[in-house]
Amino acid sequence: MSEIQVSGWVELDGRRLTFSEIDRICRTEQGAVLQFGGEFFLAWDGCSARDCYGIMEGRGQKGVLTCNGKKMGDIEPVFPAMPLEEAIVTAVKLRSDEGVTALSGGVDSTLVAFLAQRECVAVGIEGSHDLAQAKTAAESLGLSCSYVTITEPEIEVALPVVVRTIPQKDPVNTGIALTQYFITRWAGEHGYNRIITGQGADELFGGYSRYLESADLEADLARDFLGLEQQARRDQGIAALHGTYLSMPYMDARVVRAARAIGAADKVRDGRRKIPLRTVAERYISKDLAGYEKKAMQYGSGVYGVLRKLARKNGYKTSVQDYIDHISRVDHGQ
Repeated sequence: MSEIQVSGWVELDGRRLTFSEIDRICRTEQGAVLQFGGEFFLAWDGCSARDCYGIMEGRGQKGVLTCNGKKMGDIEPVFPAMPLEEAIVTAVKLRSDEGVTALSGGVDSTLVAFLAQRECVAVGIEGSHDLAQAKTAAESLGLSCSYVTITEPEIEVALPVVVRTIPQKDPVNTGIALTQYFITRWAGEHGYNRIITGQGADELFGGYSRYLESADLEADLARDFLGLEQQARRDQGIAALHGTYLSMPYMDARVVRAARAIGAADKVRDGRRKIPLRTVAERYISKDLAGYEKKAMQYGSGVYGVLRKLARKNGYKTSVQDYIDHISRVDHGQ
C-alpha cells in the first residue's frame, strides 16, 4: 500500500480535511470521495481523483474518481444553497489559513484580499497601473503588500520558459502567463505554496468589456466559463515551476452555484459589468474600490507592452505572434 499523493486541499461537508483524514477516507470510504470539495488531485493504490472544475492538474478527467482504469463515479460536492455573499465569504475562509493573495487592485482580487487578510503581492513594471492601484487598495484596507517591480531583461529571460510551459502559445496567453510567472516566482521564493487569486470572476459575473456588446450574454458567459479549465492548466503549469499553486475562491462550487442562479441581465447592464460582485464588495471595501474598472493583468502590469517591445527589438515589428512562434521554434532547436 503506497502513500497517498495529495496536491492541493480537500473539504468534506464544509470542513477542511487533514492529510490523515484524506488518506483514511480514500482507502475505507470511497463513496465519500465523490462528495469532496476543494482544489485537489489525489492518487492512491491505482486510484485517482480530481476536483470537479479541474483546478488542480493531474492525470485523468476533472471531477472523476478512477480506479485501475475504471470510472467509479463523478465528484460532485454537495452544499446547501446560499446567497452570493455567504458563498464568497465561505470560499475565501476555507482557503485563507495559509498562502499569499495576488493583488492587482481590481474588485476581484481586492475583495478576496480583504476577506483573506493574508500578505499580498502585486507585480508590474515600474510605473504600471497594477502596482499603483494595488498600493491604493492595500493602504486603504490596511493590508500588508509586497510590490514587485519587474524589468525588461527579466521578462526576456522568462519568456522562453513561459512559452515552453503554456498549452496555447498566443500573445494573450503569453502575456497573462508572464505576469503569473513573476507572481508565482515571488511566492515560491518567500516560502508560499498557495497563491489566492481572483480568477474566474470575469467569466462568472460578466467582467469583460466585450460583454457590453454581447448579442447573447448568457451563451457567452457559459462558453467562457468552460474555458476556465484551459486557463487553469496554463496558470497552474506556470505556478508549478516555482513549487506553488493557485487557489481560486470564485471557482468554489458554492460561488459558482450562486453566480449561475443570477441572470445574465443582472450581471451586465447600463454600461456596468460584474454588478452582483460589486454589490457584495461594497459591503466590505469602499465603493470606489468596488466600482473600479481595471485593465486585464497582462496590460495592467505593463508586461504585454514589454512583450511587444521585445518583439520589435527582435525584428518582429508587426506581429507578436510571429515572435512567440520564433521563440517556440528556437526552443525546439528549429
